[in-house]
Amino acid sequence: MKIVVCGGGNVGQSIVSYLVKGNNDIVVIDHDQHCLDDISNEYDVLPILGEAAHPDVLERAGIRDADLILAVTGSDEVNMLICQIAYSLFNVPRKIARIDSEVFLDPVWGVLYNDRHLPIDNIISPEIEIAENILQVLKYPGCSGFLPVLKEKGCILSLKLSKICPLLNIPLLQLNRQNEDLDIAVVNILREGRCFIPEAYDSFAAEDEINIYVPISEVYNTIAAFGLEKQANERVLIFGGNAIAEHLGKEIELDDSIISCKIIEEDYDKARELAKELSSAVIIHGEMLSDVILNEADIGHTDATIALTDNDKDNLLASLLAEKRGVSSTLSVVNTPSYSNLVFNIGDNILIERSSVTISKLLKEIRKTKMQEAYAVSRGHGEIWEIKLSEEDSCCEKKIGELNLPKSCRIFMISRGEESIYPDPTTRLSTGDVLLVYVDSAAIRQAENIFA
Repeated sequence: MKIVVCGGGNVGQSIVSYLVKGNNDIVVIDHDQHCLDDISNEYDVLPILGEAAHPDVLERAGIRDADLILAVTGSDEVNMLICQIAYSLFNVPRKIARIDSEVFLDPVWGVLYNDRHLPIDNIISPEIEIAENILQVLKYPGCSGFLPVLKEKGCILSLKLSKICPLLNIPLLQLNRQNEDLDIAVVNILREGRCFIPEAYDSFAAEDEINIYVPISEVYNTIAAFGLEKQANERVLIFGGNAIAEHLGKEIELDDSIISCKIIEEDYDKARELAKELSSAVIIHGEMLSDVILNEADIGHTDATIALTDNDKDNLLASLLAEKRGVSSTLSVVNTPSYSNLVFNIGDNILIERSSVTISKLLKEIRKTKMQEAYAVSRGHGEIWEIKLSEEDSCCEKKIGELNLPKSCRIFMISRGEESIYPDPTTRLSTGDVLLVYVDSAAIRQAENIFA
């Protein structure tokens, strides 16, 4: 697939970092040579210097042969114009735009986005999506990730297991003997940089990062069963006053369970603008790693800190400093995937990886399988697909064991009407079933062929 990415900033880089793992021909357009140098030095892409909204620049990027264009510059208006030009002049089949402004995202103006007006096939809002992801993690203290699935009937819960977890070293098929109320399906395990689907006689180990399916009503009980429960996150401190902080602050102001929100921002103009947008959050202008500023923010009485500046090192340092100050939950937004692989074993810091959050909104567009939802998980090692079977699907009326799924791909949950099924190879699939499928990154092509 040939993909043209317009915009080489944090959002563009996070998307490219994932797309290069597939069999994609990627072109990146940006007017900043430094951004292009950073991307082209790290990834196998074709960099094009110029304004992405100019038709001649798009033509130089080979837009006529593109299957998909991603307009992800920092300007909503420029992204809209890029999609219009791609449609009107070059007939690009699929067009996706980054839109961050709440005005353009208001459902009242949803009629704008069609071939008659603004030809945008899909809209992504990375800052808003990251803010929502952080809110879910704050809501369930003790987890390191939360993805609602099956129209919020269940969720994919990410947990990092400690040495005192009561469920370590127990074969998975015997977990219910240890805790008969446990209602989970194990999706995968990330252990020392290696991601795998466990078998019945495998067991959990300390420092494992696991993904499990849990009914939505059992989330708190499940976290407690793994010995990971923490106090509620009532007092929140945010490092960095960017767009994510603004969206997060607005949502926190509507959340009655969070009684205090403070934001530290080093840039005076940004801090002042943020103070205008937020009504109850306390905005503190100053250096976020300064002892004076941290004391002013009363970090010693903070339940959770969230570091979401554009600098990964600053985010990680801020979280480690907060942990040393006694903060029980620390979260860091990581823009560069390599950082998450290097530091995920340092402390209990929760990493929110920008690329995984952003790419999850694009997977339906770049996969050759008809799916309802898709999510990147385990630092890009795998994906979870939500697929509803229709009469035309070749999988229907077959047993799972007859599908010849690759070893690194598994159907771990089936929703059939009001029934939830944890399947095995003898389970027969039926029309209308909604499947939750885990696919390792190495098995994506095979899985696409099976579920196409």
